Amino acid sequence: MENWDKMALLVLIVLGATLGWLASILARTEAPGDILRQVAFGLLVSVVAGEIANDGTMIGSLSFLSLGVALAATGVTLVLYHALVRRKAKA
Repeated sequence: MENWDKMALLVLIVLGATLGWLASILARTEAPGDILRQVAFGLLVSVVAGEIANDGTMIGSLSFLSLGVALAATGVTLVLYHALVRRKAKA
């Protein structure tokens, strides 16, 4: 794996973890387990979506398209996660 490939993967990891952390702040999550779950969930979705949008490889670095897809997919996934969690809590 070349240095650019590692940097592209690192960018996706940081993006996903940051979005998961921000989602926990916006949702006012206070339980440490829930915060870590959201960070891990954001990280996983970001890496998978970025890899898929970049044709399954990080060779040639990260494109803006795959970065945008990772951002959008992580955001949508975390919003849906919080909608389901709140729905279960009300039931």
